[in-house]
Amino acid sequence: MGSSSGHQRSKTRSRNRKPLGIQLLERVRGSPISFRSCQALVLVLTFLSYASYHATRKTTSVVKSVLDPKTKTNLGTSSAHYWPPSHLFYLHNLKDADNSSAGGSLSSGGGGGWVPFNEAEDGTALLGEIDLAFLGAYAAGMFFAGHLGDRVDLRVLLTVGMVGTGLFTAAFGAGYWLDVHSFYYFLAVQMVAGLFQSSGWPSVVAVVGNWFGKSKRGLIMGVWNAHTSVGNISGSLVAAAMLRYGWCWSFVVPGVVIALVGLAVFLLLPVAPDVIGVQEDLCLKDAPLLERRRADVEEKAVGFIEAWRIPGVAPFALCLFFCKLVAYTFLYWLPFYISHTAIGGEYLSDSAAGVLSTLFDVGGVVGGILAGHISDHLDARALTAASFTFSAIPTLFFYRVYGNVSLAWNIALMFVTGMLVNGPYALITTAVSADLGTHSSLNGNSRALATVTAIIDGTGSIGAAVGPLLTGYISARSWSAVFTMLMASALVAGLLLSRLVAAEVVAKMESRRTPAPAASDLLPVSSSSMDEP
Repeated sequence: MGSSSGHQRSKTRSRNRKPLGIQLLERVRGSPISFRSCQALVLVLTFLSYASYHATRKTTSVVKSVLDPKTKTNLGTSSAHYWPPSHLFYLHNLKDADNSSAGGSLSSGGGGGWVPFNEAEDGTALLGEIDLAFLGAYAAGMFFAGHLGDRVDLRVLLTVGMVGTGLFTAAFGAGYWLDVHSFYYFLAVQMVAGLFQSSGWPSVVAVVGNWFGKSKRGLIMGVWNAHTSVGNISGSLVAAAMLRYGWCWSFVVPGVVIALVGLAVFLLLPVAPDVIGVQEDLCLKDAPLLERRRADVEEKAVGFIEAWRIPGVAPFALCLFFCKLVAYTFLYWLPFYISHTAIGGEYLSDSAAGVLSTLFDVGGVVGGILAGHISDHLDARALTAASFTFSAIPTLFFYRVYGNVSLAWNIALMFVTGMLVNGPYALITTAVSADLGTHSSLNGNSRALATVTAIIDGTGSIGAAVGPLLTGYISARSWSAVFTMLMASALVAGLLLSRLVAAEVVAKMESRRTPAPAASDLLPVSSSSMDEP
């Protein structure tokens, strides 16, 4: 048994070697890097890593109106210019820039879009199929990436995913320079990019899970999960700014950035405390997320079916399916929707619509932090997530009905919608996944986090693929039908958590009656249920 455990530790050390950048830094300093410094480094690198992933995803939504502008042209754009006060001058400048550069630099045929997306009558459907290709490959790859992440060096896996993503994101933009008009070229490029991107989320959650404590897990991960919205915002701003030089640059620049960040990850990211030689007792003193490992348990990577059987994994995974269906429909179609909707009687330019859509993600930052803080305070993940999803239903309705009244109304409703839509999405993909990946039923096994994370987010990513695809077809007939689909999805997401919500409420009621409630069996995701008996 002892030799087997020693062999297991030897395999772990060989799989997770100290990064070259940290070795160099320690030589320059003349002393080992501290535990707290590594925690800060992990937070910064994983934040930048996944923000750059989302920046590359957001590009497509901004460029859609350039690839297929005919819908907006058919609707007509008034020559009159109405803009609100000075705090939105940036939108005005972008509109002027678009007007001054709306020639061949933006599209094939003098501003008429890009073949094949502007020629087919179902151009929006083709764009929806492009989204499906990316997100379908992403969802399929997620399950394999999580399984692989518990078995290989997460730093290498993350680096390969980021560099590959950068390469194929740039390849999509290269279709402009190479004058490619084959739909299957863009379809194939997006599929491969989706496969590379699937390695990102299981890797970063597992790395953060190796380093950080759980006493304030919801709040900490809610703040950290702002990388999603920061990436969406930066991706929108960069893509919108690059449109004046040609839509190709909207893909190439984010592709180069994520590849450079991937190089930094390879050189500097420590995936776990043992990589830098920190003793286990010191890690426990600093309250790492993972439980103290039992000395008599040899850690083995958890199987796919075994991970599905962990209490709480299935309902939260299915809930995330519908949460991401809503969130990713906004991610991929909101700029297109804004640019094709008369707001206060005027149509915004493609660049201005891309910039305005970032307010949805600003609301998402607030929603993620708020959901994490509330779930920590209430010690009730399911109740918090369900409350947000149910509250999103009337907000979606109001945004569709009143979002076109004026720019001010659009901004306010978009912000609130982003907060309520992204709040449960952020909570489930971070704190809940970490909770379930270290569930007491695993008996202290730390090699389940990437697999559980991949199952939950992979299932959610199937919904993320379905939503944009359906939107591509439905929006050609009615945007009201699209919002009906989104409201129905939010309703189902909340209902899927009803059993867990009931369990949390019962446990709360029992805790007020007795000093030591048996909550661990009822609340598989609350922080109190994570402690080992």
